[in-house]
Amino acid sequence: QVQLRESGGGLVQAGGSLRLSCAASERTFNTNAMGWFRQAPGKEREFVATIYWSTGTTSYADSVKGRFTISRDNAKNMVYLQMNSLKPEDTAVYYCAAMRTAIAGPSYWGQGTQVTVSS
Repeated sequence: QVQLRESGGGLVQAGGSLRLSCAASERTFNTNAMGWFRQAPGKEREFVATIYWSTGTTSYADSVKGRFTISRDNAKNMVYLQMNSLKPEDTAVYYCAAMRTAIAGPSYWGQGTQVTVSS
């Protein structure tokens, strides 16, 4: 199985920045894309961003577009989420995910990392 490990979460003030990291144990034909999802208390898990290993093509949720940037380092099997201009509404547990395609959805999940934005 593909194993994913997130890190970089924490507590920041509104307007601040954080960078999340996700280490993948491997890349396979069945994990062509990586993504970030988040879940706030009492809400369903929602899509944040995805990126393809081969092309670097990205996609973002409207709520984070212009503020968040997803990137990857193929040599290290690492995916990152740079989060700028953070808002209290961004507070959630952030999960790294691996999938064959963005349309198919995640097949593997990380353990999650807490991001809290205070005002």
